[in-house]
Amino acid sequence: MQFFHLSHTDLDGYTCQFVTKQIYPDGFFTNANYGDEIMVRIEEIIQKMEENPAKEYFFLITDLNLSSEEAAFLQEKTKQFSNLKLQLLDHHISGLETSQQFHWYHLDVTKSASLITYEYFNKPQNLEYLIKAVNAVDIWLQEDLAFEMGKVLMRLIDEAKEISRLTFNAENISYKHYMLQQALQYLPQDNGHILLDEAICSIKKSFFQKDKNDTFDNLLTSYIVDLLNLKSDEMSVEYQGSKGILTFGIQNSSIVGNAFLKANPHFHFFMNVSPRGTFSLRADNKIDVSKMAEAIAGGGGHPNASGGKIKGMKEFFVYHDLRNFIQSLLSEKE
Repeated sequence: MQFFHLSHTDLDGYTCQFVTKQIYPDGFFTNANYGDEIMVRIEEIIQKMEENPAKEYFFLITDLNLSSEEAAFLQEKTKQFSNLKLQLLDHHISGLETSQQFHWYHLDVTKSASLITYEYFNKPQNLEYLIKAVNAVDIWLQEDLAFEMGKVLMRLIDEAKEISRLTFNAENISYKHYMLQQALQYLPQDNGHILLDEAICSIKKSFFQKDKNDTFDNLLTSYIVDLLNLKSDEMSVEYQGSKGILTFGIQNSSIVGNAFLKANPHFHFFMNVSPRGTFSLRADNKIDVSKMAEAIAGGGGHPNASGGKIKGMKEFFVYHDLRNFIQSLLSEKE
């Protein structure tokens, strides 16, 4: 059986996936914020299942409430799979009407989604303290003894933006799950929330560290450049005969871009686009990116460091959709 798990983009949502990863370590995990992204992710998973319709599947959605229209679409689209188990576990009161219409839609407004998921899968071992803390902060039980730990966990996950989920979905989830795993040791300790708070930087660095210690920025840059090296063929774009690499919503794009170009002299430029349509360009004396920025969006800057904003760019949630759009734009502006 192949397991697919779509969840929310907060502590509760990622903890739901941390629970199911104990049971389905080889599953496919992805996340969505509210709005259009939910349906994009649902369609992404359905497309993966359509590659082998006869296979046995388990499609789980947690910490996301669907409208009646979205749920009806999901139910209709999944009728083609004869061996599918479909389940939604949520706690948002806004999903009440939908939950009353679909048998696979389970709603319990008294608990966090992670607690619902934990109980649904018969309470996997060694997660009790984690679930208590997440539940306390997610439904705001300020008098609960686990509330302070929940606050630290919430910051741990909410501020873990070093790996862009839009460019590196699997690696982003692995990073967040790693931090939850490392946090487990602090949960039962006296003043564990203070100890975890003090350890956050070390936990983050330990994920990125390979052979030797270094500054956090250097460790992170090395990790991202290694990922780009592995995926460079599928992430490349071209402009006027120059080869570039495109990223989507990564942090520290100046540092990462320069490091990547130094390590890959056959690439001429580095381009990072934000979800809002702003972009940055970096080069290493092989192309004047100020002229490139001006040509594609009326931007500008310096020969090796420029940027701008793509006016009217629609919202993208899938990297390869953005890449196709940017490549078409670059080709059009040549």
